[in-house]
Amino acid sequence: MATVSSNVILASDAPVPPAKPTLYDQWAESLGIPVYRAFHIDDVRTLKLGWWEERQCFGAVIQLVGQEGVKEVKVTEVPPGETTAPSRMAVDEVLYVVDGRGLTTVWAEGSPKKTVEWSKYSMFMVPRNHSYQLTNAQGEQPSRLVHFSYLRIVMPLVGDADLFFNNTNADPDLLYSQSAASRYSQAVSVEYPDDPELSRRTVWSGYIFPDLRNWDKLREQAWRGGGRNVWFEFPKSPITAHMSVFPAQSYKKGHRHGAGFVIIIPRGEGYSLMWPHEGADKLLIPWHEGSMFVPPNRWFHQHFNTSESGAARYLALHQPRGLPGVGEFIVDTKADQIEYPDEEPMIRQMFEAELAKSELKSVMPAQAYEDPAHQFTLPT
Repeated sequence: MATVSSNVILASDAPVPPAKPTLYDQWAESLGIPVYRAFHIDDVRTLKLGWWEERQCFGAVIQLVGQEGVKEVKVTEVPPGETTAPSRMAVDEVLYVVDGRGLTTVWAEGSPKKTVEWSKYSMFMVPRNHSYQLTNAQGEQPSRLVHFSYLRIVMPLVGDADLFFNNTNADPDLLYSQSAASRYSQAVSVEYPDDPELSRRTVWSGYIFPDLRNWDKLREQAWRGGGRNVWFEFPKSPITAHMSVFPAQSYKKGHRHGAGFVIIIPRGEGYSLMWPHEGADKLLIPWHEGSMFVPPNRWFHQHFNTSESGAARYLALHQPRGLPGVGEFIVDTKADQIEYPDEEPMIRQMFEAELAKSELKSVMPAQAYEDPAHQFTLPT
């Protein structure tokens, strides 16, 4: 765990600011499962869950500071050899498998059922208004999954929670078209030459991504410092995500964007710092596989890989693209991204001190601290 200096506070010790409850919050409390409010979850794989009678599995709701009414996050655990009760929502839902292996059965009302296999580190989508069940294919170990959706932002706008769970108006093209069938079997690379943001990224489109821990279709991200990156999209869905991969004993540039970017760690060990403005105390979030946190709206944040070897990976589930003022796109680099020569000296000092505890040294190039325009890529 990183050294705590006079202006660095462990996120677990920071008070969680109060929030005005919405219809979604009332619904979440009615489920009878734990609701966690914090700045981060140390490990979703070991988070204490409660029995969710309606779904016939264990579950919890996560409401981290930074989700700020934008993103819904739940955790479910399917007992060994069991299958959850059927459920559906009127919004798309993306699931990430933190442990176990199994099957998802998906169908539209009155149509044939389709089955998708998944295992640890898989990410897949269930399309809106389609029913689904999760089956644990293991006979001795539970399977645990994290669910992401935009239910939290849209439910309060509509004002009727039941409308999101009883809608059978499913678009058949989302599941039964030839293109949908192919996207459940294999993701494809897509290009956006006319989009200034996406044209410099590697973008993959599909309904299932089988193993994010070992995903190797990446593009250099030299402008953010030393790592590689990939974006994920789901056909006909507003949900997008990206994954960043950066080397051991290196760290990324500080930057900021809007609320609702939920980050979960598939691989690596390190920490992140988050702070609202220049001169403010910084919140320290130690992380490892299974950790989760969300940078609050317009807070600067910075990620540090202190592993002895191996690249660290973080998966970020985005807020809706186009939501004013909360996008990932850096409009003004000088205002929204901190170049290495311009960062506070304690950032580098803290990182090097943390590495020294394990007799490690930073691999950051010296030129990065001398030239703000220097871009580099380190081997991962």
